[in-house]
Amino acid sequence: MDKKIVIKLISSVLIFLTIFTFSVVLAIDDSIYVWSNNSEPISKETSASLDREKVESEINTENSLKLESGGAILIEQQSGQVLYEHNAHEQLRPASVTKVMSILLIMEALDSGQISLTDKVPCTEDAADMGGSQIWLDVKEELTVDEMLKAICVVSANDCTVAMADFLCGSQEAFVEKMNVRAKELGMNDTTFKNCHGIDEDGHITSPYDIALMSRELMNNHPNIMKYTTIWMDSLRDGKSELVNTNKLIRNYKGATGLKTGSTSVALYNLSATATRDDLSLIAVIMKAPTTKVRFAEAQKLLDYGFSNYEYKVLAKKGTKLKTVDVTKGVKESTDLILENDAGVLIKKGQDKEIEQTINLDDNITAPIYENQKLGDMVFYLEGEEIGRTNIVASTTIDKKTFSNIFSSLCKNWFCLLRE
Repeated sequence: MDKKIVIKLISSVLIFLTIFTFSVVLAIDDSIYVWSNNSEPISKETSASLDREKVESEINTENSLKLESGGAILIEQQSGQVLYEHNAHEQLRPASVTKVMSILLIMEALDSGQISLTDKVPCTEDAADMGGSQIWLDVKEELTVDEMLKAICVVSANDCTVAMADFLCGSQEAFVEKMNVRAKELGMNDTTFKNCHGIDEDGHITSPYDIALMSRELMNNHPNIMKYTTIWMDSLRDGKSELVNTNKLIRNYKGATGLKTGSTSVALYNLSATATRDDLSLIAVIMKAPTTKVRFAEAQKLLDYGFSNYEYKVLAKKGTKLKTVDVTKGVKESTDLILENDAGVLIKKGQDKEIEQTINLDDNITAPIYENQKLGDMVFYLEGEEIGRTNIVASTTIDKKTFSNIFSSLCKNWFCLLRE
């Protein structure tokens, strides 16, 4: 008998048997897969996280650190959890710490594509006429956005800030209006901006709490700003203009990442100081310190308090594979289960050993399933209270077995056999 005829007969028999078997399988109830929900200690092999949950903590409001400044606050950067506060909502003059909002708007314009770092920014008459801290821009001069940002972040250049305001919005007035709109969006209810640079002006006020809010927004959503805020010494104009950071903590404090100083004869000495150690990022705000020495000393005292008493515990890392599970009635027999998002929590030091986790999985994993489809969740607890969770999702899409896709697959296999 001809070899091709034999192959065709065998293939026909196989097709009949496959279709019969598939019909039987479809008639059988879905299999059940159960993952134990028993609590177990959290793994020590977890990594960094973006979603931080708040924890119960005693916020110190009695100024136990004996701060001399008019107002202060310490928060955890990712979650915004308040760790220490002293007159946190006192409305005070921010001086050049105002520029945190100006920098935030510049970074948002960069990230949205409205401007680029290489754009040339002209010096307007208003910018050239600015007093206070500056790099003495000339109306005939242009600097790039990159150079402007460097001057603003490192030496708090008022002239560069005004030049950027004019460049972005056409006028200082329009830029300041945008600053106030953004402040309201961030919940900065203690704040009214009258200018973009921070020189004293009646009604130009904010609070330690509000400065922490805008600092957090800048550092969390525009981390590239640290390229500028961590500079200790640099230069512009081909080395002719030396820059030395006004924030002395950049040189002297371990883990310092920024952010902005400010002082006038009326506002006295202000500072928003940021630092990160061992995945824990903190923001310390000092307002109306009597001297510049007190400003830096008390910011350091706040940061030391945070790093000594708290830690950031990574709970889960996005994309981590938990295991492979069977899939009923799928064109593929299994899929990997992965974590949908990062998870972490701010806790007091020593509490990490008390954290427990539970894994909850759908009883039936049946096709069709889709990539990133939720199939369960992982929940974390501390002393019986939920402190974090992340979804467990499918890593791939798996279609359901049907007569048509089985027949199509068999035809392809059959065609391949006949070509051999």
